[in-house]
Amino acid sequence: MAKKLFGTDGVRGKANRYPMTAELALRLGAAAGRHFRKNSSHTHRVVIGKDTRLSGYMFENALTAGFASTGMDVFLLGPVPTPAVGMLTNSMRADVGVMISASHNPHEDNGIKFFGPDGFKLSDEAEAEIERLVHEGVEPVQAENIGRAKRIDDGRFRYIERVKATLPPGQKLEGMKVVIDCANGAAYRTAPEVLWELEAEVIPVGVSPDGFNINAGCGSTDTRLAAETVVAHGADVGICLDGDADRVMIIDENGRVADGDQIMALLAARWAATGRLRGGALVATVMSNLGLERYLGERGLRLERTAVGDRYVVERMRAGGFNLGGEQSGHIVMTDYATTGDGLLAALQFLSAMVETGRRASELSRSFETVPQLLKNVRYDPEKEPLSAESVRRAIAEAEARLEGRGRLLIRKSGTEPLVRVMAECEDEALLVSVVDDLVEVIGRAAA
Repeated sequence: MAKKLFGTDGVRGKANRYPMTAELALRLGAAAGRHFRKNSSHTHRVVIGKDTRLSGYMFENALTAGFASTGMDVFLLGPVPTPAVGMLTNSMRADVGVMISASHNPHEDNGIKFFGPDGFKLSDEAEAEIERLVHEGVEPVQAENIGRAKRIDDGRFRYIERVKATLPPGQKLEGMKVVIDCANGAAYRTAPEVLWELEAEVIPVGVSPDGFNINAGCGSTDTRLAAETVVAHGADVGICLDGDADRVMIIDENGRVADGDQIMALLAARWAATGRLRGGALVATVMSNLGLERYLGERGLRLERTAVGDRYVVERMRAGGFNLGGEQSGHIVMTDYATTGDGLLAALQFLSAMVETGRRASELSRSFETVPQLLKNVRYDPEKEPLSAESVRRAIAEAEARLEGRGRLLIRKSGTEPLVRVMAECEDEALLVSVVDDLVEVIGRAAA
């Protein structure tokens, strides 16, 4: 069955427009409740977290109604990072976990992500089954078996203690001045609290959510505010999370930004040196820079590439027994500690490296020289298939021929937005720009 609701990271779209409507959220909850109730015999329960979008209230209530109608007890976490939902789904013995978030997208978008009882995101097969049940219709339980719902207050604190415990015993951040940008999102309380409890001097930004300002001029997708704050305050380092805190960007003391590739390079080399890197490999997506692959190869390590999406990274990690992976966009997955990307946890690993080595952020965040890379997006009408156009296929073939032996080309549709992403890498920057711009023009015409 071809998936229609689920993309690369759950169901996502504009709030109050299909598929992100209250009605569909109720049906998703009911369908997921049916799917997971049949797989267990204990008391059925679901944990639900959300970020700070205004529409989160609507979807939280709709999902609660759907799950309760199938006999599942609902535990509402309130605003918490996405990785907290994965952790608490498992530790609270829930059948399923749900995160209501559109991650790095603007406030008018929202999404629904599901976690299985093991705390990992669902497989394509499980999502397809839930989608089938959505179309089949709600199957409510008897009135006496309707589930209950209640808010729990300690979920955030349980997550805080788990994250702090990933540092070496007794290690603190005393004397370190840290800017933390929470994108006015899910970690607006959690991240500053963790850093303060570890004795850092904390300078918070993006910690005043109002339902509309999530990811607006802040966070991992817009690091300018945090970079300016680092320089203005003479901070040692800056941490930029996205709206649901599963991504991170690091800013050095000079205001320069390090992406996920640089963070993974540092962690892979450190873990390999101490025998912690399982399988001698790092798992990353096709978007990761060629410079990262070369850096790992020089150290006898491999880069295992997957399709774009942290769920595919995690699937490869679990299948191959690897424990470190992620995306250039800042999803860093460390399965020794978490079941999904965790921006705060990755940031703590970076700060720990600063403490242990005594080196500045600028020294640790530039492990390799990047190969020039250019990414441009082309928005298209969802009713059209621009990549199927003959003119586009011909232009792609010509672009690949121009880059042969000198770089690589990657063209794909976004799994979360109606965008065609055109990315190329090449040492010859003039050729790089020419190839990408020519393709964007052709695809744009086909998408119009």
